[in-house]
Amino acid sequence: MTPMIPGGATKYGVTIHTMRSLGLDLTGNGVVDRDDVKEITRERAVEIYVEHYFIRPGISQLPEALQASVFDMMVNAGSNAVKLLQRLLTDMGFACVPDGAIGPQTITAAQRAYEAAPTHLADAYAIARRNYYYRLADARAASRKYAQRRNGDKGGWILRAEEFMSPKYHLKEAQHCARVAAWV
Repeated sequence: MTPMIPGGATKYGVTIHTMRSLGLDLTGNGVVDRDDVKEITRERAVEIYVEHYFIRPGISQLPEALQASVFDMMVNAGSNAVKLLQRLLTDMGFACVPDGAIGPQTITAAQRAYEAAPTHLADAYAIARRNYYYRLADARAASRKYAQRRNGDKGGWILRAEEFMSPKYHLKEAQHCARVAAWV
């Protein structure tokens, strides 16, 4: 991962907003600002990701097949990653409240869904994730640049979701173009 600090916004993917929410005043001057972002090390960034986006939310307690995709979406979309999973599990017949928190009910529902469909659950989540990103872009024109490139190809959100599913479920470019045709 390349460190970037456009206007002090991020380094190793850790934003100034994350650093402020965690109170990471690395310079010790009493203010969390872009100078603190510049000071973060790769090792500290990894610690932040693992602790705050994987361990604390409870992703480590989900079936291993789901962990990488839910973790990746948690970094990208916060608790919506868990709400999406909870809605998927409920749709699959393993009811849980879509509250965005991984607790005993969600862990049990995820484990039962995995036992029922061990080769399909990760694909189902990744497809639901892709559909979530398309819905965001449907609702908010400013978000479309993340779902569709300027040349019409799939954008970063869609490609990212498809990284976590079997290739047989990837949309063909024609399918993607048909899905976003109304955005013109």
